[in-house]
Amino acid sequence: MQTEHATTHDALEDPRNADILIYVNGALKPRAEATVSVYDSGFLLGDGMWEGMRLYDGVWAFFEEHMDRFFDSCKAVGLDVGTDRQGIFEALEKTRLANGMVTDVHCRMMLTRGVKVRPFQHPSLSRSGPTLVIIMEHSKPVDRLASAGIRLATVPQVRGLPMSQDAKYNSHSKLNCVLACLQAEQAGADEALMLDPHGFVNTTNACNFFIVRRGEVWTSTGDYCMNGVTRQKVIDLCRADGIPVFEKNFSLFEVAGAEEAFLTGTFGAQTPVAAIDGKPVGDGSRPVTARIQALYKRALAEYVAAKQG
Repeated sequence: MQTEHATTHDALEDPRNADILIYVNGALKPRAEATVSVYDSGFLLGDGMWEGMRLYDGVWAFFEEHMDRFFDSCKAVGLDVGTDRQGIFEALEKTRLANGMVTDVHCRMMLTRGVKVRPFQHPSLSRSGPTLVIIMEHSKPVDRLASAGIRLATVPQVRGLPMSQDAKYNSHSKLNCVLACLQAEQAGADEALMLDPHGFVNTTNACNFFIVRRGEVWTSTGDYCMNGVTRQKVIDLCRADGIPVFEKNFSLFEVAGAEEAFLTGTFGAQTPVAAIDGKPVGDGSRPVTARIQALYKRALAEYVAAKQG
């Protein structure tokens, strides 16, 4: 029986990560020396956007979709990236080559509004240009995520309305999700299952959420959650392979009767859910999840091969 807490980002320990070089505004710095100013808008206010990406055989998986989301988010909040997509790609390549990285690598790329002249909120106080940081780690998901699965607990913290803080922003402002994760841990679970403002099942604190009912795959409407790159890939793959898939409102009633449930995210791809609110999900066989995992692996391999060719 699973007793210790797990997360959807649990990775195998890799000693090489102690000596990684981190990209900070064009310079590559040893991990212990990679710092930003305490006046940086990201540190002061969480004013910034980020992307999580994975490297497979020298290829950044689904790079175009990640850049679509990143540049759209930055434009929406008036955050000047300071470069174009090619410039971001070159920064990624500079960092991975300096670290000798080829595969099973996870990248967190962060852009803030930059250093402020005074420690206050107004964006005009950031006058020196954006801060770009790229952290890459040797990172392979632990096997138990695919076998034992994740335990979720429904929490009171919700993903809010777009006029408060639109969940479609992949922003540095993550307190809402941190609170949800704390509530889930207090309930004895690994991560949080969050509802939308109307009480429908939405997402987890870290990943998008899917259930399988009578051969159909369901996920939220997408109105109140991060529209994940992997989430969309799963929806597209289901449609192409004849698996009925629906973006719809559904409640905890339908979740309780689901035969399978899984999470999607760049790091773990598709992570099975073992239990929700202390109740096991299905009988643990997960045939539809396994089918989707196989489809995703094939699509990823085809993407990598096309980029290498």
